[in-house]
Amino acid sequence: MRIGKRVPVALCLGVLLCLAFIVSIVLGRFPIAVADIGKLLLGRTSEVTPQMAAIFYNVRLPRILLACMVGCCLATAGASYQGVFRNPMAAPDILGASSGAATGAAIAILLELPAQMVMLFAFVFSIGTIAVVMLVSRAARGERLLGIILAGIMVSSLANAVTSFVKLVADPNSILPEITYWMMGSLAKTTPQSVMLAAIPMAIGLIPLFALRWHINLLTLPENEARTMGVNVGAVRLVVIVSSTLITAASVSVSGLIGWVGLVVPHLLRMLVGNNYRKLMPVTMLGGALFLLIVDDISRNLLLTEIPIGILTSVVGAPFFLWLITQKREAG
Repeated sequence: MRIGKRVPVALCLGVLLCLAFIVSIVLGRFPIAVADIGKLLLGRTSEVTPQMAAIFYNVRLPRILLACMVGCCLATAGASYQGVFRNPMAAPDILGASSGAATGAAIAILLELPAQMVMLFAFVFSIGTIAVVMLVSRAARGERLLGIILAGIMVSSLANAVTSFVKLVADPNSILPEITYWMMGSLAKTTPQSVMLAAIPMAIGLIPLFALRWHINLLTLPENEARTMGVNVGAVRLVVIVSSTLITAASVSVSGLIGWVGLVVPHLLRMLVGNNYRKLMPVTMLGGALFLLIVDDISRNLLLTEIPIGILTSVVGAPFFLWLITQKREAG
């Protein structure tokens, strides 16, 4: 049975996110007692050991925050793309943002640049890929949305080819494994600096999407109907696409390729709150953060060796996608 009200769902997700946040602090190779969490969050470092304070502030807290931020952004981008393109199968990498980021990161790793430059290359290449897609779609004939999607597919294919070439010429003993691991998605190398750098473009993209969430409802209607309601369809669509792409690029640049979050989370939450984006967008932000935080906890605690997050999200996402296709077919 669908839950129609937003507040109970959002409240439940918020409470679950807070509980998961606390549990995530406790979990890890170096134990942190629940009684010490309040001291650490309040900055009372004199009451805990230096090792505990160092691990909390430099490793565990930045990683937990980044997991929430990336999950929030990927889920929000997925929900936004699905509304703009009127396609329930749309995902954050639909315009080639992920492929472009992978190419930039692969080149930076090949050049043996520091981690900050890998992040910067991934972000710049991701944004550059989207710019190329938008330019090509403007020159394409026919329906605009179809042109954007086809341009995204073609540019993604080109970016993947460049990435494959980089992997071909990379040193198989040192560089190639690093590129491969990055493309599996991981938060293992999270630092306080990477969290702060990613937070700026994420905030710039999330704020417009949250503010325009009721306009996305109108984008799901035929353009003529939306225009009769006084909405500048072209401008709103451009802002939503650019904002969604920005938060996708920022997420991929710090976490690598993490798939399925933008497809799975919005669909699960639609079952609870429906298709109204005024209700769906806030719960999607919370749900995405909760989902990826839980997945990251599993990835770093399930085995002695950390499991890349992209593998775990695929384990969840692929069966869900098959189920979704079956449901659509049965509905038809």
